[in-house]
Amino acid sequence: MKYFFLSLLALALLVVGVFGFRGDKFSQAPIEVFPDMDHQDKVLAQSASGFFEDGMGSRRPVLGTVPKSADSGVMPLEFGAGRSGYYFDGKFEGTFGNGMPTELKLEKNADAVGLLARGKDMFGVHCAICHGKAGDGKGVVGHHLGKVGVAVSNIHSFPQETHPDGYIYQVISDGKGLMGGYKHNLPVRDRWAIVAYVRALQASAK
Repeated sequence: MKYFFLSLLALALLVVGVFGFRGDKFSQAPIEVFPDMDHQDKVLAQSASGFFEDGMGSRRPVLGTVPKSADSGVMPLEFGAGRSGYYFDGKFEGTFGNGMPTELKLEKNADAVGLLARGKDMFGVHCAICHGKAGDGKGVVGHHLGKVGVAVSNIHSFPQETHPDGYIYQVISDGKGLMGGYKHNLPVRDRWAIVAYVRALQASAK
């Protein structure tokens, strides 16, 4: 029994000798059993780095990438946060309008073709899963929702005369019914590109 107490005393002395008493101050760095990510292979902002030839840790953003936030207002501008006018809310003096905004600068046929191509890509990424590639409401999600009696809208039933371009833009932005809004996912230009592509799908179905 005495060997047990002697062992326990030796263990306690060993722990105190290595780790010290609570509140003790040491001149050397403590032993880290669990570092908890205190030391990471990263460069802090404005810090030097020997990894790069110029010795600077801060690097310029990669060309073509979108900043997470910007003091210049790039993000609010691109996503339309807090802005009004036809380009940003689809309305002329409170009423939904028709036509593509002048901000899109569709001055040549190539500009319109490019916008439609972008609209097709974005429609395929964000819309086709529910509305179907043809916009007839027969997408994968639409198929499964139909089994429980929930219908996905057929976009061909939203003609320009009764559902203006600005209205379609607003639905894309804020959602409607079971459809969530995409104003945080899609920049303003991409939303208008989808509107243009929706009109192209409707025209092709006639």
